[in-house]
Amino acid sequence: MSGMVDGKWVASMPAAEEIRGGRFVRMDSLFRNAITADPDAEYPAEAGRYHLWVAWGCPWAARTLAVRALKWLDELIPAYFALAAFDGAEGWTYDDGPDGIAEGHYPLHRIYSDAVPNYTGKVTVPTLWDSKTGTIVSNESSEIVRMFNSAFDRLTGNRLDLYPEALRPEIDRWNDYIYPRINNGVYRAGFATAQEAYDEAARELFGALDTVENHLSTRRYLAGDYCTEADWRLFATLVRFDIGYYGAFKCNLRRIEDYPALSNYLRELYQWPGIAETVDLEHIKTGYYGLRNVNPGGIVPIGPLVDLTKPHDRERLAGKGIWER
Repeated sequence: MSGMVDGKWVASMPAAEEIRGGRFVRMDSLFRNAITADPDAEYPAEAGRYHLWVAWGCPWAARTLAVRALKWLDELIPAYFALAAFDGAEGWTYDDGPDGIAEGHYPLHRIYSDAVPNYTGKVTVPTLWDSKTGTIVSNESSEIVRMFNSAFDRLTGNRLDLYPEALRPEIDRWNDYIYPRINNGVYRAGFATAQEAYDEAARELFGALDTVENHLSTRRYLAGDYCTEADWRLFATLVRFDIGYYGAFKCNLRRIEDYPALSNYLRELYQWPGIAETVDLEHIKTGYYGLRNVNPGGIVPIGPLVDLTKPHDRERLAGKGIWER
């Protein structure tokens, strides 16, 4: 796997191997600081100070973009979008560097070496960067989502709560169930290099999708009546499934479109105000089929045809949609 060793970009990382016994094992994120509402904190919420480095194809980045849109943070937290799929030669690259000067080819790994000169590890999106100190606050998507949910409320006046205290046990339960089996399950299947590892991941993936399908057949959202962070974490994977994981990652037992509840649920979430703008279906598909370790020929299929704007049937289920503080 490509990444950084002692602050230098390398095509092969002996210290960060992710395939063990044919199984894909995801590395933990290393930058774990937090932005808070406390004005005296090391990283206080401020408009324009923090920048979000993302890529259209990445589901971990997608969950942060969804919450950024829902919480009205688009103007407060500028986002940089990668030029194309991950490139082993340089990793994620961008038109502009953090100083706003157009370079045409700015690799994200420069930010990592600036933050930690002897950094060893992966260079990932999303990366939340602090322009004031010139360092990385966090590259852990689940924690960035939590920051976006509450830290900037004083500045935006947005009281939508995607992690309400009363629902936290249920949200955490679904996050803990869905992450290894679905969110990361598609990668465990797609990056497996042994048949047994692939079979194990694929069976767990579709078993979990069946479980979620049954649950959403009678409940509007994962945690009940309210749409929470658990739904947006699942959404980021579902919206990529039929156009990416189904073919490129060999997750082809069933499509999301074959699940009545999941497909309607996906369309409802996609049609929430501001969410469609965080999704680029063609860019997503091109990115996954452009991964030469899973698709050596790099051929991008012409299908499938996906229409997420079609009407959904989720109004038949009780649900208030949002929880406001």
